[in-house]
Amino acid sequence: MVEWKVRAIRGATTASANTVEAMREAVMELLDELETRNHLDPNDIISAVFTTTRDLDATFPASIARERPNWDNVALLDVQQMHVEGSLARCIRFLIHVNTANPHWEIVHPYLRNAQDLRPDWNLAQMGS
Repeated sequence: MVEWKVRAIRGATTASANTVEAMREAVMELLDELETRNHLDPNDIISAVFTTTRDLDATFPASIARERPNWDNVALLDVQQMHVEGSLARCIRFLIHVNTANPHWEIVHPYLRNAQDLRPDWNLAQMGS
């Protein structure tokens, strides 16, 4: 019997500029990676919280996610990331809750572009995935 559990998946990326186009490109790339690497059906996504650094205000990442197929019933929320002097600029993060039969060690947490430096331990472990 397969045991399904609620799991949390984290990820992050950076936008090349504070524009709707740059943010859309970054969010779509990040969510493509999330779905592909985790063999994730969007119908199994419970909720997603997106954060952005204060230098990104051209659009809401959740509104971009809402454009994706089968994301229309996902509970989405946008919040501003706490500002820490010297932290990564133009960063978009997510925390997504999913129903999955995958054990926690098979979950891939995508960190792309300049955000790869936020969790180098996960990037090294996931290179072979």
